[in-house]
Amino acid sequence: MRRRSGLALIAGGLIAAAFGSSATPAPQGLIGSYRWRMDDPRFGGFSGIALSPEGLRFTALSDRGAYTTGRIRRDDAGRITAVAAAPIRRLRGAGPGPLAAERADSEGLAIARDGTVYVSFEGRGAARVLHYATLDGPAENLPVPDAFRRMQRNSALESLAIAGDGTLYTLPERSGTEAMPFPVWRYRNGGWDQPFAIPRRGTYLAVSADIGPDGRFYLLERDLRGIAGFASRLRRFRLTETALLDETMLIETPAGMHDNLEGLSVWRGTRGLVATMISDDNFRFFQSTEIVEYRLPD
Repeated sequence: MRRRSGLALIAGGLIAAAFGSSATPAPQGLIGSYRWRMDDPRFGGFSGIALSPEGLRFTALSDRGAYTTGRIRRDDAGRITAVAAAPIRRLRGAGPGPLAAERADSEGLAIARDGTVYVSFEGRGAARVLHYATLDGPAENLPVPDAFRRMQRNSALESLAIAGDGTLYTLPERSGTEAMPFPVWRYRNGGWDQPFAIPRRGTYLAVSADIGPDGRFYLLERDLRGIAGFASRLRRFRLTETALLDETMLIETPAGMHDNLEGLSVWRGTRGLVATMISDDNFRFFQSTEIVEYRLPD
């Protein structure tokens, strides 16, 4: 999310920062929230995150065509106590130079088992997925279906997830109307298809997805509630060849509880499944980069 401006967002961010987290109790399973700061001019705008299987190493993606990698320190209860990250670097295009600014709205992040990386994008005429053998190397363009070209400029491929067999899944932030489900696109064997969709529930927008170590599909959604701030929720589905089944609501936060959560990574710690989420501060002084973690039921 690069352009969510206006008085409602400004007021919402200020009020949420002042009152939100203390006004209402946290949903069940909250492990902790860590406010991450870093002295780097490119720091902020994080729209994607991927953690290693043990939850101690991470890759974070900015929505301005940049990324960083680092390590997480935790206490005995599993709460984050420190984050150390490398300088933030720009993603390359197919050539030696960085992505052009108008094509650098990077949103979704998925890392395959072999360590290669996929990044999804939005932007006018720029909705696409790139493949990186290494994040500091050149990009390979995956095919672009006509449907991607017709997606809304600032509401395209925010979510990207990868299955154990390398199959990719992506969906747009908006489906068109609240009555229309989110179309899920699948990439395998060199081509895209659209095998199923996710029903919309209310005014939430889809901002990130992951396939957990349990093989299930997780969808992070966000809703801006005006001056009250952001509400977030996490849904889980059983992933099959032709459908997403057994929809389960795992987390639904009150407005203002957290900042603008946009990135999701699901992993299994020593105490069970964990959802790690990161906020996009939109490079605004009144928002923050927050890493939030919840323990999930099996």
